[in-house]
Amino acid sequence: MKPETRTTLLRIAVLVFVVGISVALYLLRDRVQELRGFGYTGVFLISLFSSATVILPVPGVLVTSMMGAVFNPFWVAVAAGAGAALGEVSGYLAGFSGQGVAQKAEIYVKLEAWMRRYGGLTVLVLAFIPNPLFDVAGMIAGALKMPLWKFLGFCLIGKIAKMMLFAYGGDSVMKLFE
Repeated sequence: MKPETRTTLLRIAVLVFVVGISVALYLLRDRVQELRGFGYTGVFLISLFSSATVILPVPGVLVTSMMGAVFNPFWVAVAAGAGAALGEVSGYLAGFSGQGVAQKAEIYVKLEAWMRRYGGLTVLVLAFIPNPLFDVAGMIAGALKMPLWKFLGFCLIGKIAKMMLFAYGGDSVMKLFE
């Protein structure tokens, strides 16, 4: 088997795997909420699963807000941010496997230009801002072969910072009603 054929087959397999995980998590999203009873581990797992979807929305930040009112918001944010960052590897892998999937879209072209110009800073900013574009950014990072450690590092910082806002926000709202 030629190396190009092997690489193409690997990319297709990874893309099918990521899409399969996304569909399964979307279909099982109500069952994922049952992990709340597992404390910080549950927060981590909910964030991991909700971020592992590619494009399909599974609400993880809402759980972070609720859990910030129940547990220590700092540790909720760390657990949720770490889970979310690790879950974003699915988008990175989708980009690695299917480089040509979304390249024609205008937003893809803009994000790719930002990624080429600013690299990890683009990942950090998009990880911090709640938006659906992060899946596309992860795909671009994978397609551009950004080192995984660099992608995860900037993603982790941005996700933890974002989760801090949600966890402390949930804690603050709950204190208003005490």
